[in-house]
Parts: sequence; structure tokens; C-alpha cells
Amino acid sequence: MCGIIGYGGFREAGPVLLQGLLLLEYRGYDSFGIAVDGGDRLHAIKRVGRISDLPNDKPLFPSLASDGEKNWHVGIGHTRWATHGPPSDKNAHPHYDCTGKIAIVHNGIIENYHPLKEQLIRDGHSFSSDTDSEVIAHLIEEAYFEKKEEGPIPKRRLAEAVEIVTGKIFGSYAILVTAVGVDEIVAVRSSGPLVLGIGDSEFIFASDMLPIIEYTNRVVYPDDGDIVCVTNSGYHIHRKGDGKRALDSRSEAERKEEYPITVLSLTLQQVKKGGYPHYMLKEIYEEPEVLYQAVHSLTPDTIPQILLDEDYITVVACGTSYHAGMIFAHLLEAMSEKIVKLEIGSEFKYAHSPVRGVLLTISQSGETADTVAAVRRGGCFNRETVAITNVLGSSITREADHTLLMHAGPEISVAATKSFIAQLGVLLQMVNIMSGEICGEELSHVHKAIVPILSLSYDAAVDICAHSEHMFYVGRGVFYPVVMEGALKLKEISYIHAEAYAAGELKHGPFALLSPETPVVAVCLPGPSYAVMTGNLKEIKARGAPLIVLGDPHAPELIDIADCIIPIKHEGMMTDIITTSVALQLLAYYVAVKLGRDIDKPRNLAKSVTVE
Repeated sequence: MCGIIGYGGFREAGPVLLQGLLLLEYRGYDSFGIAVDGGDRLHAIKRVGRISDLPNDKPLFPSLASDGEKNWHVGIGHTRWATHGPPSDKNAHPHYDCTGKIAIVHNGIIENYHPLKEQLIRDGHSFSSDTDSEVIAHLIEEAYFEKKEEGPIPKRRLAEAVEIVTGKIFGSYAILVTAVGVDEIVAVRSSGPLVLGIGDSEFIFASDMLPIIEYTNRVVYPDDGDIVCVTNSGYHIHRKGDGKRALDSRSEAERKEEYPITVLSLTLQQVKKGGYPHYMLKEIYEEPEVLYQAVHSLTPDTIPQILLDEDYITVVACGTSYHAGMIFAHLLEAMSEKIVKLEIGSEFKYAHSPVRGVLLTISQSGETADTVAAVRRGGCFNRETVAITNVLGSSITREADHTLLMHAGPEISVAATKSFIAQLGVLLQMVNIMSGEICGEELSHVHKAIVPILSLSYDAAVDICAHSEHMFYVGRGVFYPVVMEGALKLKEISYIHAEAYAAGELKHGPFALLSPETPVVAVCLPGPSYAVMTGNLKEIKARGAPLIVLGDPHAPELIDIADCIIPIKHEGMMTDIITTSVALQLLAYYVAVKLGRDIDKPRNLAKSVTVE
């Protein structure tokens, strides 16, 4: 859940790394650091706080452009989401060995760091941070250097030392390593995201493509266990355990077959705000186009046959993706004879029952650790696996038997909005195909229904919410997961405590919390449960709770009880799911704006959850 970057090329490494970390800041933003090889020593900074808060008029360290004859500039950087140890200068990456000649950055968790650290301390190593990551630098020191009276001398190639260390550490990781005077970066991954960009006489490693696209659109995705080394003579990849075997020792055809270069269609313009005050608002406004692309990307010919053949589907997801899975499960069971079992990703690996049917996993980033682990568990039970994700080349696409892309484009804001709508687009189209195209015509045009939602006024509802510390969200049937997602969005970016319930469940305890200080947001649209839902809302109103209703503004029964109505035109089940979801996203956004929250970077959160 951190962002890492490495650069080797003809440009100054420092500015490239800083700019890249700005683009990766959505992955973690409580501290950052950079180490650049200056030839005789590592020029380094480690700071608590955000890169985006730095003044633009001051360089962080002197230019290295005039360092003698040196024209190959090497450095690594990191932006942190804290796991081991609080945010601080000392816990910021990069981390160093005792000699100060080796620097590493790490995304992930080293599960066995504690016994390794204890042994290293017994062997005379001194640690300067609270992190698990620092053990990596010290282990590389042990493997790389031979200690002499005149000082440490390398006894093997840096890549070989890194490979030795990977045999001692356990967990999920993507690691970049550099050392004084070697003019190279060594990278290794194990269940951690890592991309290598291949430019013209320059290379750039990153956790995702965003920092790469300014310099090149050609990338390679290393596999788990690969040792990747870049120098001024090129890049080399070999698999763990293969010794010195490297790609450049093979023919060009062999290289392309094993590690094909992918040409990205992503552009730098797509990751800029484009005049919007926040990425979140920009991404919500992109939802009509995103939904259209998601729906029309899936046809009966492109859906995996296993989804059509199997009568039992196990769905695994986390957070926002789990809510999308709930909607899918509700609709598919209602519209077909298939059975859907829904599992929370973080709990799935502890389930005692065997995996049944086809395993369907949902992850925006494709790197969600618990969801990737679910795919592997499905493989252990010889289940075919299907992944829905937004990122081609991500870990989950390599693990799953089949991949369905959401086509949402880059999503920078931490709170998932357009990716949720894209997930719904794919999942609702799957329901159509798997149940015989029951709502196919409606779904083909549903993207148009988002447009009027974007221009609604949310002021009255915002005023009610912004003065509250606690809120409830209620819905029935398929709108229960819709309001769960709405409550999650409000919690994430406004920091208002919000709980979602199936409307009939408030009577079983939560009614005790209703008061004039606890507003309730309700989705109440025509359908099988409309009459009983309006009854539930009357019960809520009788307890004095302010009531915000998403529904028909002309319905007398809603006018009588609602303090505020967000007008939603009923056009069909699938359309209603989409329009109410977008409206709840915008409600959360405008409440957070009114409260002055950091919309795109909410506290304690990061975009890609790569730790279990």
C-alpha cells in the first residue's frame, strides 16, 4: 500500500523521482524519501509528510548534473502508507544498511522480519527505524559485502545478493535496491505490484504506470520471483534460482516471448485534474463514458464460458468491490437459477468449506492482497477463476484463469467512484448475459441516466449531513448494498460516522439511536418493497430523525415525511442502481467539501491495499 519508483537514465534522477512520487501519492502519503547515487555516496532525503506539500521553489538537494563525467543517473524513491511504525522521518524509506552504501525501498510486508532483525542485532547490526523493511537492507549488506579492515568490499554482484536475501524473507513485497557506485537498480517482486518502463536510454520502475507514461509507453511486467536489473547497458531479468541466466543472453525472439513488451494506450492527460477541484469530482463526471465502455466491452462471445456453464458461483471481494459483488449476487439469483455465494476477501482464506463452482474475484487495482490470495486458494481447489479488474498486467490478471477488464481508466482519488460504476457495468452486463438478456436494452442506455444526476443540487441534503456526527443509510433489496456503498463513501471522505442497514433491521436495535441529531439517508424507489419501505420511513420520522430520501419528488407519501428529497427518476432496476449510486457519491463529495476535508487523500487510507 505504498508507492515505489526507481530511475536509471540520462536525466537527473532526483526530479524524475519526485515527480513520479507525486503521481504515486494516492498509494500512501504519510512520509516519503529519495536516494540518488552520487558516485561516492548516496544523496538522500527522508521526510514525514506529503510530497505535494513541498515548496516548488527549493530543490531538495543539490543538482548532480555536474558530477564529473557521470551521465547515468540512478535513484530510488518511496511514498509511504504506514504499517510497521508510525509516520516519522526515521521510518520513511529509503532504508539503509550499516555501511550507508546500500539503499532499499519496499512496498508490502515482511512477515518474518522480527526473528531476522533479532539475529541481525546479535550479529552486530544497528537499526534506525521501527519498520519491517529495514531488515532487507541489512540482509543485503550481509550477502553483498565482505568485511575487510580497509572497509566493506563487494564479494558478488548486487543482483546475486538480492536473490540470496529473497530466500530468507517471507511475505508480500516489491523491492528496489541500489548501492553506491554500481550504477544499477535491482528489483524483485513477490505478490507486490511492479512495472518496468523501457525508454530510450532510460528505465523507470514504478508501482503502476502513472509515473512511467511521461517517459515511455513501453512496459514489461515482471513475474513473481523475477530478479530485474537495469544498468546503462540495458535491462536483465532472470528468475529466482536461475543463477546468472539473463534475458540479454538469449535471442530477441526468446526475450519477447517470455517477457513481451506491452505498449500502453494511457496518456498523461488522463491522469491530470483537467480543471476540476478534485480528482474525485473529475472521476465522477467521467462515469457516463466509463459505464458505456464497461457495458459494451462484454458480450456473449467475450464472457468466459465457465460462467455460463456453472450453476454455482463464489464471489470474493473487499470494500467497494464487495458491495458491487452483493448487487451482482442479488440480481443474478433473482434472474436466473444460479446460486451465488458471496465472501469477504479478508475472511475467505479462513473459511473451512471448500471452494465451490467457479470463483469470481473483483478488484479495482488487481493488487488487493486478500483478493489475489483468494484466486490462489481457488486454484488449490482446482476451481476455474475469473477476475474483474481495471489494471491489465496486475497480479490478479496473472493468477486468474480468465480476466474481464473494467475499462475505467486511471482512478487517482482514493475513494473509488468511477471504478465502482465500471464494476457495476461489467457485473450487470454479466447478469444480462447469464440470465438471458432480461434487461439488455435498458443497460445499453443506462449511461445516459447519469448525466442529469451530475447537475442536481445537493445543498439541502449537505446542510443536514454536515452538522451531524452520526448517520444511518437504509435501503431494501438490491438497494441495501447501494446504501452500504453510499455510507462507506461518506465515512471515507467526510469522516462522519455512517452505518448502513436493510431498512427493516433498524427496529432490531438501532432504533434506540435515532434522534434529531441522527439523519437518515434512504433510497425509496418504486418496486416490490416500495410500500413497506415508505412504512419504514414513517417509523424513522416518528423518532424525530431528519430524513433525506432519494426518490420521486412528486410522491405525496415522500413529501409528507422527507426533510429533503434528492430527485431520482425511476427508469428500471438497473438504471436505478446506477443513478442512486452516483447521487450518493456526489452527496458524500459535497459534504466533505463543505467540511473542508482532504477529498482525494483521506486520512489513514490509501488506494491499493497490498497488505493482508
